[in-house]
Amino acid sequence: MKKLKKGIMTFILSVSMLNAHGSVKPASVFGDHMVLQQGMSVPIWGEANPGESVTVRFAGQIKKTKADKHGKWIVKLDKLKASSNGSEMVIKSSNSVKFTDILVGEVWVCAGQSNMELGVYAVPELKKLVPEAEKLDIRTFRVAQRISLKPVNDLIGKWKPQPPKSAVSFGFSYYLQKNLGVPVGIIQTSWGSSSLEGWMPIEMTKELPHFKKIMDDFYSDKDKLQAINKIIAQFKKTRKIKKYSDDPSEEKKLTEKYNAANICARTSPNLLYNAMFHPIIPYSVRGMVWYQGEANTRNPQMMKQYAESLQLWVKKLRSLWGKEDLAFLEVMLPGFGRVRGQNKDVNYPDSINWSIMRESQEKILELPHTSVANTIDLGDLKKIHPTDKKPLCERLALLAEHDVYGKKVVSKGPTFKKVKIHGKKVIIEFANAKVLRTKDGKPARGFWLAGKDKKWYEAKAKISGKTVTLTSSDVPNPVACRYAYAAKPDVNLVNEANLPAYPFRTDNW
Repeated sequence: MKKLKKGIMTFILSVSMLNAHGSVKPASVFGDHMVLQQGMSVPIWGEANPGESVTVRFAGQIKKTKADKHGKWIVKLDKLKASSNGSEMVIKSSNSVKFTDILVGEVWVCAGQSNMELGVYAVPELKKLVPEAEKLDIRTFRVAQRISLKPVNDLIGKWKPQPPKSAVSFGFSYYLQKNLGVPVGIIQTSWGSSSLEGWMPIEMTKELPHFKKIMDDFYSDKDKLQAINKIIAQFKKTRKIKKYSDDPSEEKKLTEKYNAANICARTSPNLLYNAMFHPIIPYSVRGMVWYQGEANTRNPQMMKQYAESLQLWVKKLRSLWGKEDLAFLEVMLPGFGRVRGQNKDVNYPDSINWSIMRESQEKILELPHTSVANTIDLGDLKKIHPTDKKPLCERLALLAEHDVYGKKVVSKGPTFKKVKIHGKKVIIEFANAKVLRTKDGKPARGFWLAGKDKKWYEAKAKISGKTVTLTSSDVPNPVACRYAYAAKPDVNLVNEANLPAYPFRTDNW
């Protein structure tokens, strides 16, 4: 009898092992309630036994392939039409996997650090919109926060038929869905305190010398590596890679346990890309909203370096996605009272502050299919996590409508076009404005003039159509102008759509 029982158990174990190894396994970014991108080919990929046939059925399409020698497989669905009717996908090999309630619409990645994470309930103006948003076709895949020393294929998370919990992701998806009238899917991947370098693939060390040095220093720090390995081991023990908890209290408890020792991890280079970005590529998306930069403002050199790093990173992501027109919407850092150096005036245009970073951020516009949401009139003097996120979300959606979807809407505020100097007068001409005005009806503020001595004085401004004429009794022979080039500038210049003018300077000092 014992031999018989042992034989039965061996048979059952063998069958279960056979099923486990013979199972087709779609990538973990796919699941029930997901949103697939309309209007472009849609990759579906995963794992199976080497050489095993895989069939994917969706929306009347049947795509077949075989797993390669490494057990990897991928098919591409033909272009899909937007649909709010939940559909079913079946992926079949030696077994079948079925996903239900799938919508087709617009899919965006929302990534960054803590201001991308800030919850919707922390923003009263957006909190009011939650009941309505929950009735809209908005779905969310929240990528759980974790790290890895090497790129991984699996991630923790699942699609949920509800709007994002992040304020910026929520507001962006809300206005986008209302404006476009199609389902919107958001893939949220963000972590507070993370630097741009944390989201970079290791291959970028070949292009960026400073990133190579950062990585070399990182790998030579044995104590840090040991600590990170302990965090990774603790995380694997705490939560297995299956799905993100539905229970908020459990989720909070597990996250806090993981976060207890993670500051060296989430601020380290490359680790977030490996665990929180690599696994979602090449999920078909329209573009990405990026709200990050605070962690890269420690010194002027770092802030100036950001421009090159960001451009190369966006190019790299587009290459990895195989999508050269991947839209990139960046959030400019808002006003904040952090000033370094002797002059602590948050309005003064010649101090070490976030104005240097904003200038670097705007250089992303040198690449095609990029946009920058202006926040120079927003922010908080003392809080690095400002709650005036609603206007930002509206502006992001407007940029997407105009720059990505080709709709005829006014999407950005006045931008510097050219400067003319006539004796004591400096005349600034703006683009993106039918007419200039001020938000409060008072004279325009935030303009500064300097002569050859490079000393800055606040200027008087007079608006006429698309131009602003500047004068200052302290600068009889002006040679340069700066606008909103300060930590927390006091500004009020807008266009006919009430959108704020972008910061600029005419010098290169």
